[in-house]
Amino acid sequence: MTRVGFEDLQIGQRIRVTQSVRVGRRQWPAVVEGVVRDLKTLVTGLTVERGKDDIMTAPTVHLVKDNGELSCITVDEFTTFELLEPKHDTATPRVNVPAKGSAEGS
Repeated sequence: MTRVGFEDLQIGQRIRVTQSVRVGRRQWPAVVEGVVRDLKTLVTGLTVERGKDDIMTAPTVHLVKDNGELSCITVDEFTTFELLEPKHDTATPRVNVPAKGSAEGS
């Protein structure tokens, strides 16, 4: 397994994402595996007034898990990615990415 950064991810790669969950003084890893179906940057609006040029963004990874479930993960500075070998069984979900400019991909 090879560790990579968000900027190195590509659609169709099978990856393991690990994030740290913290509640109070307790902390534990949250791990999910799947095939990358999209990489986006989420532009967020804030609930407090800030300068109009102060834009907050967050990178997101959209996955198809082995069970077919779609998942979206917001990346933070503690998120790690590992490349995994592709599954060779017929249960691996197929990744369909709409073409840019199509009704589904706009």
